[in-house]
Amino acid sequence: MVTVLVATFVVAYAAIAFEHPLRINKSASALIGAGLLWTIYATLAADHAEVGHQLGESVMGTAQIVFFLMGAMTIVEVIDAHNGFEVITHKIRTTKLPSLMWLVGLVTFFLSATLDNLTTTIVMISLMRKLLAQHEDRLFFAGIIVIAANAGGAWSPIGDVTTTMLWIGGQITTLAIMESVFLPSVASLAVPLAVTAFMLRGRPVIAPTVRADEHGAPNTTEFERKLIFYLGIGILIAVPVFKTLTHLPPFMGVLFGLGILWLVGDLVHRHKEDVHKQHLTLAHALSRIDMGSIVFFVGILLAVATLEHTQVLSALAQWLDDTIGRQDLIVLVIGIASAIVDNVPLVAAAMGMYNLADYPPDHFLWSFLAYCAGTGGSILIIGSAAGVAAMGLERIHFFWYVKRISGLALLGYLAGAGLYLLQHQLMH
Repeated sequence: MVTVLVATFVVAYAAIAFEHPLRINKSASALIGAGLLWTIYATLAADHAEVGHQLGESVMGTAQIVFFLMGAMTIVEVIDAHNGFEVITHKIRTTKLPSLMWLVGLVTFFLSATLDNLTTTIVMISLMRKLLAQHEDRLFFAGIIVIAANAGGAWSPIGDVTTTMLWIGGQITTLAIMESVFLPSVASLAVPLAVTAFMLRGRPVIAPTVRADEHGAPNTTEFERKLIFYLGIGILIAVPVFKTLTHLPPFMGVLFGLGILWLVGDLVHRHKEDVHKQHLTLAHALSRIDMGSIVFFVGILLAVATLEHTQVLSALAQWLDDTIGRQDLIVLVIGIASAIVDNVPLVAAAMGMYNLADYPPDHFLWSFLAYCAGTGGSILIIGSAAGVAAMGLERIHFFWYVKRISGLALLGYLAGAGLYLLQHQLMH
């Protein structure tokens, strides 16, 4: 049975990894893989009641992540519908490319920690179109934005899907991950930023002749934009606090906050005509979230769960320990592998390979995994959701990114990893 399960998972994983050449959506491959794996497991297992119980446990764990992501993504969509991100982007003004590079990198880094790396990448690349006329300049900025977004998402429990998975799963806690991964994440951004800013030294910002707003005339007042922006960001920041105080799962906090935002939105727009407020409502925002990604997470997490319940992942962990021997090298390899394949199944697999009994919350393994899986995806343009988004928005060619950005991202990744290991050695 184990051989059949592993072979099925490998085929499904290959279909996910080669989504673009095959032109088959990875969500379809993930769902089919999950369906086949659980069907094979249930058919060949001796205890059908136990399989049903295990499936129920897996669905419960997956649902917590899905509910959290749906709530967070909806809040971000509401902010965007109100042009709320203009609160930040309108303040970014400078005449020198190196100064703009540092400013954009830092804003992206901290914004990604509050929102998520994918949304932040889309917001910041859209801003670059209004600030930079030359496409070559925008390409460099897009590369740095990808690195900054992934670095910013790695040290926050709500900044990256993989970090969120570890947080909800109990492998990391809010303050511990921020304390241990913040400085390495800063290093992983600062090194590429410094090199790129040096390359662009002395060059002026060449702005477009016309800075037309892509959304046309503002459809919200300044008060509405600021209210929804600060309320939405405040809700996302408050979720870790809610979890700490109540010990309830994070999805409960984000759904609670979503209800508050919905109520405030309805009160603010209650006197407007339906035709003018329909696109500002939470109901409309729910229709705009990326359900394809949500479905992918469901499929891949349920698929990986079968390998966990059949002890395949624990056997893999033992093989890695016997072959490589050192945890830091194992996690570094996982991080580099996340540049080639999606980091979500890699982290899901790692969570199944190592149990909380042997590796308790905030263990070195989990914190270092959060850093490596989060920042390692920047090494290739296809290695993270942020990179794929940038690839589509600015038409970045794979080999252009390899030639101009991959080396910088790898340099930052290794610098941050080295700082993490040094920091861990000094503190322990």
